[in-house]
Amino acid sequence: MSPKRDLSCEAVGFIGGGNMAIAIASGLLNKGVLQPDQIYVSATNLVNLQNRWSPLGVTNTTTDNLEVLSKASIVFICVKPQILPRLKDAFDSAQSLPNCERKLIVSILAGVTLDRLHKDLAILLPTTFVRTMPNTPMQVGVGCTVFCQSANSSTYTAPLYEDLQYMLSTLGLGFEVQESQINAVTGLAGCGPAYVYEFIEALADGGVKQGIPRAMALQLAAQTVMGAAKTVLDTGKHPAVLKDEVCSPGGATIHGVHALEQGAMRATVMNAVEKATKRASELS
Repeated sequence: MSPKRDLSCEAVGFIGGGNMAIAIASGLLNKGVLQPDQIYVSATNLVNLQNRWSPLGVTNTTTDNLEVLSKASIVFICVKPQILPRLKDAFDSAQSLPNCERKLIVSILAGVTLDRLHKDLAILLPTTFVRTMPNTPMQVGVGCTVFCQSANSSTYTAPLYEDLQYMLSTLGLGFEVQESQINAVTGLAGCGPAYVYEFIEALADGGVKQGIPRAMALQLAAQTVMGAAKTVLDTGKHPAVLKDEVCSPGGATIHGVHALEQGAMRATVMNAVEKATKRASELS
């Protein structure tokens, strides 16, 4: 984790108040990194926005993106990639814009490159753009995020970039990477929770088929996945070594693993990462 930083005077904004924005904000609130009154959020439907964010204690909600841009020093762009042209048009047609030279604009848009951000949101320059790929487990403090900043980053925003790195590190793993790696991380970690949820559901369904009550089966499946993941991280052992430690000769586990191999589970998961990576590249 990055060294602890005092963000009590920081204002953080979210343009787009959907699931990923909520995951980031709720994680930061749960960790005590931010307080609700430090957060500003905008979206097109104010009633829906208030309904989703009021349980977090966040009341600075608006339909005006420029209000968020003016109030916050770190602004997350959390809209869908397909919405970026509309956001561009809104900024371009605004009668006046706040000075963004001392602001950090953080994109979570899958597949959208820093070059495209510079082109589509050129009206916000000079500012520093950061491209990130987070995932939803950030909301419970065990997420993964990779990030990189634009080459023309300002000395004014260097402290904000350090603040951002600290925020992301409090929510799980955070890595600064080359931009060329981000689409692959999207396919692996950005989309990965959905793959794991599918596996947990299937594991639980298998238990239900064998007579385990559904609620118990779901708890057992989720705890099993969490325990296995923590074992990989804490021991540093390769998953294949840990798998072999569970598989005794002629035992139940190796028969189950054989069934997974017959179903091409490994190849299917690898194909899922490849497909998602390619789709992220197409979105650019």
